[in-house]
Amino acid sequence: MTETIDTDFCVVGGGPAGLTLALLLARAGADVVVVERARSFDRPYRGEILQPGALRILADIGVLDAVRRRGSYELSRFQLLEHGTVLMDVDYRKLPKPYDFLCSLPQRHLLEELHAAASAEPGFRQLSGVGANALLTDEGTVTGVTCGDSYRIRAHCVVAADGRYSRMRKLANVGYQRYDAFEHDILWFRLPAPDRGRHDIRVLRDAGSPVLVHDSYPDRLQVGWTLPHKGYLQLTSDGFDPVKAEIMRAAPQYADLIDQHVTKLTDLTLLDVFAGSADEWARDGLLFVGDAAHTHGPVGAQGINLAIQDAVVAHEVLLGSLRAKDASAERLSAFAARRRPSIDRVTALQTRQARAMLASGRVARAVRPAATRLLAHTPIYRKVLDQLAFGDATVRVPTGTPREGKTAL
Repeated sequence: MTETIDTDFCVVGGGPAGLTLALLLARAGADVVVVERARSFDRPYRGEILQPGALRILADIGVLDAVRRRGSYELSRFQLLEHGTVLMDVDYRKLPKPYDFLCSLPQRHLLEELHAAASAEPGFRQLSGVGANALLTDEGTVTGVTCGDSYRIRAHCVVAADGRYSRMRKLANVGYQRYDAFEHDILWFRLPAPDRGRHDIRVLRDAGSPVLVHDSYPDRLQVGWTLPHKGYLQLTSDGFDPVKAEIMRAAPQYADLIDQHVTKLTDLTLLDVFAGSADEWARDGLLFVGDAAHTHGPVGAQGINLAIQDAVVAHEVLLGSLRAKDASAERLSAFAARRRPSIDRVTALQTRQARAMLASGRVARAVRPAATRLLAHTPIYRKVLDQLAFGDATVRVPTGTPREGKTAL
């Protein structure tokens, strides 16, 4: 039997963008239904680095302390090393306190706290273990979604927050431009690190392809070995052992741990690295946010930061839409007008970072040391640091935004 639900907003996707947005909308007095395909928070995650901009917003919302009490690591630097020599040292401690660090934490902790805070609001409901499989429309305007034979959800506006491979884009027949601007994909894996002594994110260039390393709570190292873009099948054609040997050669300081703990291909997770953007971020009755609207590579750890900032901007646009009883694409496009310039700057910055830190070849090896030293002594350095840390620093939760059950509508 199909249950029909009438709500103000239906958010498809319970990730950082979807749950942050749902919490803000529910606190403002709106009715919100989140549709999440996963049945629980026990599922694979990609990003786990929070930039200062995201930390500040989460503190404004009132969930940061609870998230951090679950366990996290403060990371103070972003470094590029070549054969043990530090070529680039982006020091977050130069930023104003209290958000003068990166935070490494399990994304599950963040989502559970956002969900707990949202669940305290009477207008919030999450449907887990179901996915949206069709759009409801009325003369071209999206009016809701169906979730198989289980739910029919009618809403003032539907928000697609369902990630880089968004099903909502496909259901709405919204095009997507993928930019293969990066030369590498990444194989991620974790190693035990009981004697954790680092407090930074490092890109290591020792031999072969570069390696990304950072502390991962609890007592782990998150390691990403880069490989040629779309080269995974060819790389693994001779089996696992040659791949493992290359990874050990690229990260000799971790070779013993890799040899002991990385024993099969399934210990490695492939991330297809690309950037991209949906052709439209708004339709009548439908708004795209987070990775569903714009996708980014892992360089610079921008994904969660951008998702949370998207949620803050989107919640203001959506509340105005609800008050005006107008969910037209024209009104909803105020979200894209505010966010696209920042998103474009981040994409350009990530592309430059990837080329500077990961590019191979004789010219790149010759130019990199001098270029990175020069950057550290120019005003560009601080501009890059601020862009990495805060993105669009003007995105803040408005003063007076309801918290802890107070409503504005």
